[in-house]
Amino acid sequence: MSDLHPLRPVTAEEFEAWAGVITGTYGEDLSAEDLARERAAVELERTLGAFDGDVPVGGAAVYTRALTVPGAVLPVAGVTWVGVAPTHRRRGVLTSLMREQLTGLYEGGGEELAVLRPSEAGIYGRYGYGPASRGALLRCDKRAMDFLPGTDFGGGRIRLLGRDEARPLVEEVYERVRLGAVGWPDRPGHCWETRLADGPDERDGASALRHAVHRDPEGRADGYALYRIGPIRGEQVSAVRVMEFAAVTGRAYAALWRFLAGIDLVPWIEYEGAVDEPLAHLLTDSRAVRSREVDRLWVRLVDLPRALAGRRYAVPLEVVLQVRDDFCPWNSGRFLLRGDSEGAGCERTGAAPDLRLGPAELGAAFLGGTTLASLAHAGRVEELRPGALARASAAFRGLREPFYPGGPAFPAY
Repeated sequence: MSDLHPLRPVTAEEFEAWAGVITGTYGEDLSAEDLARERAAVELERTLGAFDGDVPVGGAAVYTRALTVPGAVLPVAGVTWVGVAPTHRRRGVLTSLMREQLTGLYEGGGEELAVLRPSEAGIYGRYGYGPASRGALLRCDKRAMDFLPGTDFGGGRIRLLGRDEARPLVEEVYERVRLGAVGWPDRPGHCWETRLADGPDERDGASALRHAVHRDPEGRADGYALYRIGPIRGEQVSAVRVMEFAAVTGRAYAALWRFLAGIDLVPWIEYEGAVDEPLAHLLTDSRAVRSREVDRLWVRLVDLPRALAGRRYAVPLEVVLQVRDDFCPWNSGRFLLRGDSEGAGCERTGAAPDLRLGPAELGAAFLGGTTLASLAHAGRVEELRPGALARASAAFRGLREPFYPGGPAFPAY
């Protein structure tokens, strides 16, 4: 806690002022509707406010959520509402907030993982967060999107539905896809309210949200695409902007992309998908899909042994990790990690270490995307026993790239 700016949970009466300070740091203004929706979702007991007298000057909060990780689903602290007023920058307020939040999680026996999606990539590494999943900003030239023979599986159908009719089907598909993927959070009702919100502030000059739902031959919903058309400038329509896409089967995946590619009068499709998005493999010309990588979900191990024991590993692993964690010193030391596809255990040990690394590196590798081998090549992981790096890197790796299908802040969608 900062002596100059004491930290404590925010009260219901202080929420509006606190929220205004934080959104103001991002140049945003909350409408009355936005404020009511966010107030309904925020867990006040899991907020932190930094105060100058009785005036809030910064904050951070946690949403109680669950996240799919390799082979398991773990409770996670979804970190959000992080900001410091421009009048109080460079005074250690953010560091105090992060330290108080992580210490409180650990000492209170809370979630073993904290996750967030940062507004700036250079901030959170100092607090032990690592970029654990990436996305691909796709821009697709619809004029060149010719689908390969054999990729029209047929047998299903797509319908454009209104919000109320689409919502239960979309929620069902999301849950089916989530449990077979890595990096997908659960979505309580208030998160769906935000995800499907369609006021003027959400549209950014584009059309109302469209809900395209695919049903399999038996009539069960097995895929959806949420999209807008625009931004609209006079008679010019720039792109089909896919806000979210999920498909249980290859049939639904291909059918939905054929549908999107067939929308008239729009030359482009824009979508932020997975790094290993299969779309290009459906096309005769893969260059019709242009891609630029971005970081998405960042992970911080709050309780290192519990976190590493909570996920599963692609191949059998037995490795001693030497960890130095200055920000969360309870995670420092040597840990023996044993695991495979069935289970894992992690405990302190006095044995000689095999790898030396820090919390940000463990966070980056945790979801099975960023590899320990890549981090070692950058000098961020040190191999102390020959062969240990290759085995550990393979064990942490996932079948596919982890992907977070959400918006700019972790718990919003």
